[in-house]
Amino acid sequence: MARPLRFRHAPGQWNAARIHSEIFTDLDQNIGAIQRKPWYKTPESYDGVRFEMQNGDIAIFAYNHEEAYWLGNTQTPECLWRTEKYGFAEVDNAISRWATRELTAQLHQETPWLEPYPHLSWFFLPVFLSKDGRETTRQFFDAHAGGFPDAERDAVLSFYESFFRTRVLDPYREVMAGKLGTSEYLDLRRMTAAMGEFNAAALLTANGHDIEPEITVSSGHAIDYRVYTESTNPLVEVTRPSTPANRSAATPIAALRETAETKTSGQLQTHGGEVILCIDCSSFHDDEWRRVYAEKPDIHHRPALVFRSRPTGRFAGYTKGQVPLDLPM
Repeated sequence: MARPLRFRHAPGQWNAARIHSEIFTDLDQNIGAIQRKPWYKTPESYDGVRFEMQNGDIAIFAYNHEEAYWLGNTQTPECLWRTEKYGFAEVDNAISRWATRELTAQLHQETPWLEPYPHLSWFFLPVFLSKDGRETTRQFFDAHAGGFPDAERDAVLSFYESFFRTRVLDPYREVMAGKLGTSEYLDLRRMTAAMGEFNAAALLTANGHDIEPEITVSSGHAIDYRVYTESTNPLVEVTRPSTPANRSAATPIAALRETAETKTSGQLQTHGGEVILCIDCSSFHDDEWRRVYAEKPDIHHRPALVFRSRPTGRFAGYTKGQVPLDLPM
């Protein structure tokens, strides 16, 4: 499985002749390619080219007499195999902005229903146009409403657009966007579970809490979030049970407890009550959630937060144990 899109940086003198002989010829002989001008003006002191492959892959290349940047969802030409890779935030801002304009235009040409959601498009751009995941990641939001049951695609996209517009996860874009995955095979359960982390982030930040993702702890594990409050900075680990219709657990309460047990008997076992277990039940249908909320079942971990989000932006839930967060639900 390929990773999210990253730049390759190629130091050295580049010119049109070298690009034709070492890049275009390689691509054309292997998969068939056309070399064109970029859609947008390259940064000052750089020239640029755009490669469009017969199989639908694309790549862009900005260069001058000292260095070049390659970015694409196609095979890498041999001359660039040993170059260093960098994320969008790690290269020169002008190069990053130019590449983002080029690829966002490509994304919206291919997937016009994403165009009304610029912040979501930007955040997931490295996976929406990744080599292996460009079809499955878009399919996840289009055909499966981002993991929400009984929801319209555009309602879900509007919900996430509102969240990403806050930019609270912008500094962590590369690692967080990558959680959606870049597999050419649609793994609905894994992708839905990954979006549980964004649902939890939306809940926490909507209630005024600052968050920091991917906190490494002494056991070597990474806990999903540290939450900053005036009096304490607890750790929060997120898990998301799938609907009982898609698992062996016969009831929503059994599914909730089974998922919590899996998490607590593994990753959280060494931490005991130091980590808040946040269980996102957003995959449950209305009737399933009503049963959970009415009974408010206990689980074998405290403190715990059990919640469900809807694309309307409404959150409902309950807590077990002392959860040191202001969450009026």
